[in-house]
Amino acid sequence: MNTPHEKKSCCRGHGHSAEADVKPSSGAKYFCPMCPGVESDRPGDCPKCGMALERNPLLTDDGEDEEIRALNRIFWIAAALTLPVFFLAMGHMIPGVHFRKDITKWIEFILTIPVVLWAGGMFFTKAWVSLKTWNLNMFTLIATGVGAAFLYSAVAVLAPGVFPESFKEHGEVGLYFEAAAVITVLVLLGQLLEAKARARTGEAIQSLIGLAAKTAHRLRDGKEEDVPVDEIAVGDLLRVRPGEKVPIDGTITESGGNLDESMMTGEPMPIAKKEGDPVIGATLNQTGSFVMRAEKIGSDTLLSQIVHMVAEAQRSRAPIQKVADTVAGWFVPIVVAAAVVTFIVWAIFGPAPAMAFALVNAVSVLIIACPCALGLATPMSIMVGVGRAAGMGILVKNAGAIELAEKVTHLVTDKTGTLTAGKPRVTDVIPASGYESDALLRLAASIESPSEHPLARAVVDAAKESNIELFPVTDFESITAGGVTGIVDGKAVRIGKSSFLSEHGIAIVGDWEQRAKALREKARTVVWVGIGTELAGILAIADPIKESSAAAICALHEMGLKIIMCTGDNRATAEAVARELGIDEVHAEVMPQDKIELIRKLKQQGAVVAMAGDGINDAPALAAADVGIAMGAGTDVAIGSAAITLVKGDLLAIAKSIRLSRAVMRNIRQNLFFAFVYNAVGVPIAAGVLYPFFGILLSPMIAGAAMSFSSVSVILNALRLRKTRI
Repeated sequence: MNTPHEKKSCCRGHGHSAEADVKPSSGAKYFCPMCPGVESDRPGDCPKCGMALERNPLLTDDGEDEEIRALNRIFWIAAALTLPVFFLAMGHMIPGVHFRKDITKWIEFILTIPVVLWAGGMFFTKAWVSLKTWNLNMFTLIATGVGAAFLYSAVAVLAPGVFPESFKEHGEVGLYFEAAAVITVLVLLGQLLEAKARARTGEAIQSLIGLAAKTAHRLRDGKEEDVPVDEIAVGDLLRVRPGEKVPIDGTITESGGNLDESMMTGEPMPIAKKEGDPVIGATLNQTGSFVMRAEKIGSDTLLSQIVHMVAEAQRSRAPIQKVADTVAGWFVPIVVAAAVVTFIVWAIFGPAPAMAFALVNAVSVLIIACPCALGLATPMSIMVGVGRAAGMGILVKNAGAIELAEKVTHLVTDKTGTLTAGKPRVTDVIPASGYESDALLRLAASIESPSEHPLARAVVDAAKESNIELFPVTDFESITAGGVTGIVDGKAVRIGKSSFLSEHGIAIVGDWEQRAKALREKARTVVWVGIGTELAGILAIADPIKESSAAAICALHEMGLKIIMCTGDNRATAEAVARELGIDEVHAEVMPQDKIELIRKLKQQGAVVAMAGDGINDAPALAAADVGIAMGAGTDVAIGSAAITLVKGDLLAIAKSIRLSRAVMRNIRQNLFFAFVYNAVGVPIAAGVLYPFFGILLSPMIAGAAMSFSSVSVILNALRLRKTRI
């Protein structure tokens, strides 16, 4: 017997077969969003929960879902057959209308057969699978209830003499063909509405896929030709004209333009791009014509990575889902037991005809207690929330990140590239005695040229702007959180922190520390340059604070978060930035392991910690935090270590991420509350607890309607997230 956790309850219907050809495959075209690992290459039903497998939007077209078309056709045929059955069964309630029961019962019987056995046949097939595998689900309850009502009525028509008097009223055995038919139609309607609503949750991925350009203007052998994007190779030169989409990720090699990158970053203003600037595939070139070199193609492009990340996140499960899984796992057996108890109690203590009352109320319990809303509560909100986040330039790696982000109490953030622009510029070149400014800058830029650190790039850019030719470097070595060393023009050059130079025997004497201190108080980062065993001078680098950082810090404070800056930069510079932004706590001149230790210490104190960073040295801390948040402009290592990636690399997006997580979790709790309350209230009423006091009984048809629309209401509530103000 499977564990309760494995018995998942869902509400989804039509498929081509009861048992899909299920096999784990990363490239599967269909999958079950409720049961991780259940995938198939063809449409069908999940053998665990019975719901129809979802199309993988990455591998299938975006046309109308075949499931929706099939459900729509079956529903309308079943509805057309059910209408006369309902009219014949209830016609006696209309004044002046009388039917001959000996004739109408056969008409009802004949019309109900295709409704229950053909249109509702999928319910019985799935129920049989659920019994064979002991994965009891909603179809177990529906098939049992509808089957009992239909079989009871069919026997009453074909062999009425087998029933004792306790089953009869005024000498006639009651028929429930209309209940069986109407319940079947209502369940089909609920699944049709649900399928259409679920299709809307995949619109985020489809809209992302639709952003991609289909063709490109490739320049080759002096000619320009239009080719499909799939034929572009790395290194190809492409022309992008005004009003066209950038076909692929790359770098501008000639001219420039103003690009609208809002679909990727959420930034509404166009960004001016020039030669040497990177461009992102699917963004729109508003003005200017330029030539670019293709650098990332296929699944390596940012758009493809976003699509895959969104798809994976939508299919992941939040920890809170375990609560629903556990309850739903035990729910079906409990409901079946409740239906049996209901039948026994009504059969013994109910009014005449007691057995008829017992059957009707037991069927009502089975039908209304479908746990579909419970099973859909969490995944629907996650799917919509992840899609909404993608549209805001926030990429969520998994559902667990959304649940944890809501609880964040402390944000630990790096400085360079996170609070600041990450594009620093050299402001001062101060050579030591015996060295010239250009010579110092040439040596410094040459040794920094192999490095990818933002400060290194600033030094190299400063040399290029001054038209200083760089020397080749040999024996280059980068020491994390220290500096770099190498041989330049036959000289041993070291550049980095003052402590790094001191460790290698380079003495810092005189007033150099005072000069450095004065620069740091102006929020400058000081880089020390040593040649051989002598100090050659210092470079002052300023990294401007991002325009949005102050507003973001203010927003995060209003949300109750404590902001901690943790940077490898010097203390004076870090504190200058912290004062300007109103940051609560500063840890400067730290090593990567120090960042991890800080996060561990905060977690031991009971804090839920988010870490925001963009560099390789931030990757371990991002992985150690409860929620790692990578700036989109950062390194692949940092992005790979983070649970959330901000495409724009803007701190304001962190505030948006937390607001969105709170909205999603609030929506999930609403769904779970409605689902729990619905079943807690519905089952006793269906069992007849109100009958002794108010004479109220719940018709199986009303129970069927309530059950069908409970799941639809959960989905509609989840879809509200698409319009929620973040």
